[in-house]
Amino acid sequence: MNKFLYLLLFPIMVLGQTDLENAQTFLKDKKFKEAEKILVPFVTDNPSNIVALELLGDAYGHQKKWDDAIVQFKKLVDYDAQNANYHYKYGGALGMKALSVNKFKALGIIGDVKEAFLKAAELDPEHVDARWALVELYMQLPGIIGGSKSKSLKYADELENLSKVDGYLAKGYIHEYDKEPELAEEYYKKALNIGGSVNCFDKLTNFYENQQQPEKAIKNIESAYEKHNRNAMHYQIGKVCADYNIQLEKGERCLKAYIKNHSVRDGVPIEWAYFRLAQIHKNRLDKEGALKWIDKALATRVNFTQAKEEKEKILRL
Repeated sequence: MNKFLYLLLFPIMVLGQTDLENAQTFLKDKKFKEAEKILVPFVTDNPSNIVALELLGDAYGHQKKWDDAIVQFKKLVDYDAQNANYHYKYGGALGMKALSVNKFKALGIIGDVKEAFLKAAELDPEHVDARWALVELYMQLPGIIGGSKSKSLKYADELENLSKVDGYLAKGYIHEYDKEPELAEEYYKKALNIGGSVNCFDKLTNFYENQQQPEKAIKNIESAYEKHNRNAMHYQIGKVCADYNIQLEKGERCLKAYIKNHSVRDGVPIEWAYFRLAQIHKNRLDKEGALKWIDKALATRVNFTQAKEEKEKILRL
């Protein structure tokens, strides 16, 4: 009888596993709506399937459906209150919800956000993401509702004990946020010297751009390209050159290299490279060249709002 029941249920079990694998593939490929379409009926039929609940929460989160994500992650926390990652994801969804509503509504959410991240950090002494979340939360909150630079630095120290790179990046963030650029640059450089990852280079580049230091930003991106040889860095250089109206020949050369070697793995859609080339020609007061590239951007994406606005500026040259 048991064998007969197993054979009867086996196709259903296989189908369920296939659904989850397909959903995971969609999430990996950033096809979040497709993943949601599979997972909603699956979770309805299997409300206690923890893997499916987490995947559905992730699918909602990637689509910024924060209320729906909160519901799924809360189920996970209720199922296993000792799982640090469930608390972290629940706190993250709550935090993003707080950012999407007015300040008064956000005040009613912040306490739960903090509680979730603190619980995640308590449950897992090595949970890097939870500590990063607390670093950012304590820096961004006003002091009157619990913001604290000293608490932020406490979690940055904990990060440093787990990972020198994360600790230095966190301290760079804290000092940049607190308008201490010299200290921020020092820590970003420390992280870069130890880690050397694309993320480390990006943090320092973004810092230089925020500090209105485009020459340093370009030099840093060029160093990143020498180490990592990624096509996306051609776009980054072109963007800085276009935004700050400097080294225009280099910017044009890099953007054309980006276009020539473009693939979906580069992250930035190709129409943005056309847009930046139009900016470079506008900076040169070359109206004809600017129109050529901005029209190419609009031909690639008709509803490209920024390109429409840029075209109006070009036409006024």
